[in-house]
This record gives sequence, structure tokens and C-alpha cells, in this order.
Amino acid sequence: MKAICFYFQIHQPFRLKRYRFFDIGNDHYYYDDIVTRIAQRSYIPAAESLLNMLEQHPHFRCALSITGVALEQLEQYVPEFVDLLKKLAATGRVEFLAETYAHSLSSLTDPEEFANQVKVHDAKIYEMFGQKPKVLRNTELIYCDELAPQILSMGYKGVITEGAKHILGWKSPNYVYSAASAPKLKLLLRNAKLSDDIAKRFSNTDWEEYPLTADRYIDWIASTPADEQIVNLFMNLETFGEFQSRETGIFQFLEALPFFAKERGVEFWTPSDAISKLKSVGELSILHPISWTDESRDTTAWLGNKLQNEAFDKLYSVAERVRLCDDRRLKQDWYYLQAADHLFYMATKHFADGAAHSNFSPYETPFQAFTNYMNVLSDFIVRVEEQYPLSIENEELNALLTTIRNQEQEIETLNKEVASMRKNIEHFNEEHLLRGKKAAEPVADAPEEKPKKAVGKKTPAKNKAAAKKN
Repeated sequence: MKAICFYFQIHQPFRLKRYRFFDIGNDHYYYDDIVTRIAQRSYIPAAESLLNMLEQHPHFRCALSITGVALEQLEQYVPEFVDLLKKLAATGRVEFLAETYAHSLSSLTDPEEFANQVKVHDAKIYEMFGQKPKVLRNTELIYCDELAPQILSMGYKGVITEGAKHILGWKSPNYVYSAASAPKLKLLLRNAKLSDDIAKRFSNTDWEEYPLTADRYIDWIASTPADEQIVNLFMNLETFGEFQSRETGIFQFLEALPFFAKERGVEFWTPSDAISKLKSVGELSILHPISWTDESRDTTAWLGNKLQNEAFDKLYSVAERVRLCDDRRLKQDWYYLQAADHLFYMATKHFADGAAHSNFSPYETPFQAFTNYMNVLSDFIVRVEEQYPLSIENEELNALLTTIRNQEQEIETLNKEVASMRKNIEHFNEEHLLRGKKAAEPVADAPEEKPKKAVGKKTPAKNKAAAKKN
């Protein structure tokens, strides 16, 4: 039996507005909201298509991964889409995956921040959709051997990543593998060709396979070697309606897939289904971080030049201080500024997929993106320093805050003890007062006894008659 594992990513960063040098210290709101347009063109009709597929085809299943920063925007600006997501969750056939709340690159530099973000994201998913994620999808499918032990220790049974050619070599992505550094952790690898046939090439009239139909696409999958049991199709949900417009027929193509899959005996599984049903065919070692972006399938799209690395290092230089603070707004901005998109906009490399970078970036040049981001980051760091001066080393700051928090806990314990003692005293005083009142009350006199009537002997009836005669 062969199966398709469909996974759709939903992410939108809080894009930064044009923030000038003179705004530093004066304007602390950094964002320009655009999620509504994308939701109307893509997310809502795509979710409606998935609902139709689930209703018409009982064998259809899929997975979604939604960043926390995207959920925040959708809750605020497009609540009708959130309602559709809840309907998808209610079917019991849509799995929600774990990932970083902020769509950040924290896994590459700060294990504590990475773990915290995934934990916060899981809590958000459970709160909204009632699911506890079992499979992790790291930002941009970033993964390497170094991450596997931490991911396993966080409680996940599997992780999805890219089926990169330079990693697989002659091997196929259509199997379940296990992590070389944590063999109990299973790996699901994206089939890049079949995924990109939909995500990138579907409407390309110069493509030799154009136009692509649902029946032909399923035939490709069904004709793969019999022992290759799982075909992982991972793509952005924006593929439907945004990257491939409605006019291309992309929605009709999507909705037709389950029909032809059933004809060819192809099932649909969620990532958890695949991990539980299939055994690993062997360990896969990935020494350096890989991703699903660009032909190089590495992290150079975000950390490939000096501009990006300077911004990245500057951002995470204050990570410890932000985690220690209790300022809700500061923590919120910390998440928003970590989105990998901001670093992607600074890329200067040539992308093999042509105009993809310029399509995503709201800036005219990478240098403009860098300048704008660094202005915002400068204001943010000033706000952090107002709470925790950068002149104090992190270890010293930690020690001071630990002392303060221990003192706060001790004071709280003492206050509880004082409150308990006060209650005891009040209770004692109430009892003492009640006893005093009872002791002061006068004792009532005993009632006088009435004299008892003398009771004589009864006179016999014959004596009574004699007495009457006399």
C-alpha cells in the first residue's frame, strides 16, 4: 500500500513598517499588517477546499503547521479563517504540527529559546484546536544531527525536513528514516520534485508537463517503486490562490486528487500515521543544517552575508535579558523580530528559482531591508537596556535576579504565615469573647415547688353509708 502525506505550512510575519533613524526612542510600534489580503485570496478558499475533500472522501487526511505569529494576526484580522481551521480540527483527520512560535532561527543559536518557543506554540495549538502536537516541523524545515537529541528529549516522535539531494545521494525520500544522533527519532523527508510540481511549476506554460492534471499526477505517485510506501508532499498553503492563482485551476486540481488516489489504491496519511505505521529503513546523518529553501537547501538564504549575520548576532545578544524580563510588550516584540523573514529580505545571493526573493520582499534592496530592521532593533535594544543595562554581564544579572526572586518568594511565604497567624488570633479572640459572654449571663432562679396534696386512705363504701344515717 502506498500513501501520500500532505502537509501545508501557514506563516505570515508581522512585517515592519518603514522605520527611520529619527523614530528610534519615539515610536515603539514597528509593524505593517497585510495578512487579510492573503487570507482572502488563498487561506480561506484553500481551507474550504480541504473541508470539501474531507467531507466527500473519508480516506483523505492531511496536516497543517501554523506559526504563532500567524495565528495572532489571523485571530485579530481574519477570525472567519480561524473558524475554518477549527472545523478542520474537528474532523479528527487533520493533524496540527509543532514548530517555533515566532518562525525563528533560534534552533541554530539558542537551544533554550528554541525549546521555549516550541513549548509556547504547542500550548497555543492545544488551546485553539485541542491537539497536542507529536511531530515537529522546524522553521523552514531546518534540521541537522545536532538538533535531533533535543527534539527527542522534548517529547516528539518525529520531525519533517527536506529530502535534499546532497544528503540522500542515491537514496529515495519516499521512506521513513531515523536520526543518526537519536535513532528513536524518525525523519519524514519532503519529496522536492513532486512537491514543487504543484507549488512552483503547476502554471508554468513552458514546463514540458504543462498542463498538469490530477489523474496524471496520481499516476506518477502510484508508479513509484512498490517498496516506497510514503510520498511526502510539503508546501505552503499559499500555493493555492496566491503562488498559483485561482484562474490556473489549482483548486479544482487539489480537490480531484482524492478521487483518483482512491482509484489507484493510494491512501492519505498524516505525519503521525506514517511514523506509527512504517519502520525506519535506516539512519540518516545530516552533519550541517539543511532547509527547504533554494537549490542549495542550506541556511544561506538567511545567514549568507555579513548584513544578515550582524543582524542575527545583534538580535540574540539580548536573548537572556528578554527571557528574564516580565514586560509583556517587550516579549511580544521579541517574538515578532525573530521571524526568519526579516533576515531573508536582506539576502544578496542569487536564487536559483528566479524572482522568488523579490516576490517575497517588501523592500527595494537588501540594504534597505537591513537598515530598516537595524533601526527597529536599535529601538528595541534601548527598551531592553532600560530594564536590564547591557553593562551588567548575563551571569551577574542572573545572580541578581535569582536573589531578588528568592527574596520575593521568602517575603511571600512570610506574608502567608502572618496571614495564617492573624486568622488564628482572630479565631481565638472570637472563641474567648463568646466564652466571656456566656460567663457574664445571670443564672435564672429555680421555680418554686407547689405543695403536694395529702392523700388519705379511701373509706370503705359501707362506712360511708353508716355515716349518712347518723
